[in-house]
Amino acid sequence: MHRSLTTLLLLASAPAAVSAQSLAKRLDRLLDAAPFDRHHWGVVVVDTTGKVLYQRNATRLFVPASNTKLVVTATATALLPPDGTVMTSVYAAGPVEGGVVHGDLVLYGRGDPTMSRRCFDADTTRAGACETDPARRLRELAAQLKAKGIRAVAGAVVGDGSYFEPATVHGTWEGDDLVWWYAAPVSGLAFNDNSLDLHWGPGPEAGAPGRLAIEPDLGDVTLENRTVTVAAVPPGEGGLDVGRMGPLSLWAAGSIPAGGPPRTSYVALPDPNRFAASALRRALADSGIAILGATESTTDSMRYAAARRAAPLAETRSRPFREWLVPILGPSQNLFAEMLLKQVGRQVLGEGSWRAGIAVEHRFLIDSVGVDSTQFSLRDGSGLSHVNVVSPLAFARLLLWLRRHPGFPIVEAALPMAGRYGTIRNRMVGTAVEGRVRAKTGSIFRVNALSGYVTLPSGRTRIFSIQTNNHDLRGGAMTAQMDSVVVEIGRK
Repeated sequence: MHRSLTTLLLLASAPAAVSAQSLAKRLDRLLDAAPFDRHHWGVVVVDTTGKVLYQRNATRLFVPASNTKLVVTATATALLPPDGTVMTSVYAAGPVEGGVVHGDLVLYGRGDPTMSRRCFDADTTRAGACETDPARRLRELAAQLKAKGIRAVAGAVVGDGSYFEPATVHGTWEGDDLVWWYAAPVSGLAFNDNSLDLHWGPGPEAGAPGRLAIEPDLGDVTLENRTVTVAAVPPGEGGLDVGRMGPLSLWAAGSIPAGGPPRTSYVALPDPNRFAASALRRALADSGIAILGATESTTDSMRYAAARRAAPLAETRSRPFREWLVPILGPSQNLFAEMLLKQVGRQVLGEGSWRAGIAVEHRFLIDSVGVDSTQFSLRDGSGLSHVNVVSPLAFARLLLWLRRHPGFPIVEAALPMAGRYGTIRNRMVGTAVEGRVRAKTGSIFRVNALSGYVTLPSGRTRIFSIQTNNHDLRGGAMTAQMDSVVVEIGRK
């Protein structure tokens, strides 16, 4: 006797139904285990057709931390040419006669964050992948000026960051964060991540001040040493505190254990445009070009508008946009994400601002990705703001859209890989999914997130977004539990 068509269809769908039920049970067991059951979780798992395989609080809004970087990455992938670049130019605000610039020398940035000591490819062995000297291209500008016979500047060296809006710090960032590299100011110019490297270690003996040094030391930043070397530091204490006494004046305090290793902290400078101008001034001096005026900065777009109408005296090109994604997704560099967001605003709407960049993201998520407008509200590009909220389902839809986009291989290569690269290089090591997960992390106070892709043993892909807010556990405990969830998602 022949089985009915209905019976055959039910039998064919049974393994998938059992698999989905099994996945739900496995994930529920992890999320409902104490002490994780008292925290706010949002989890979505979908397959490559967009079918939801598991969900918990899928449409609830969560603070996403650095998962926010997935939005600016996808928006730029959709709207900017992958090999597109921007120029940083040097203009003369006055006639050039007899090798002398009779006026100010203007360094005009167009939002290039790549004058930075870092790698721009997950394969750090590739020739040219890593930049070891953030001043290299400034020296190239100086060499171009020297080749044109310029030997002196009668006016000032001015860093002009007016390609972007005057606001350089987002209004929702925490005040205590602003001294550190991860909240570095965002302007049309960037050099060395708009931060100083502060090297510190113990002094020669207990009771002596610690040893402090800044890099690059351009001769205009003062550092007041309030540290002390101590014989021992109680567990949980010690470290370095840093504060500002003025735009170019810092203090550092703390107890540094004798015999401890040298360490480095990264301190943001409040005026990135002057910082870049100061670095150019050093490059000019090293090439033999004299500067008679001061080092200055501006965000006034009209101040040197006439000078920019003339041909530049020298120019340097940024790395291509596709390479900007590596610092954003790999080590989760905030400044790159914020500069890319303002770049998107400038390129698409003609305004290099947070407002314009967010407006572009908003339309992209609704019109291109198909995300419901109630599923997100964004304020910055990096996720440093606690005011960003996005649902896990919105991230899953975004990741599905990315996977279908022609630019996905660029994004995929930049995403951290479990046990291999980026912010999850030390996570899921030794598990069944090591080397099979590519995902973006997120972490700020009481927030952890992980969204990305996992390849199953069969070769199929699952897309997931895991968000947890308002928890009171150490970050390590939460990320370990999140990793356990990903391991289960990555099973058959």
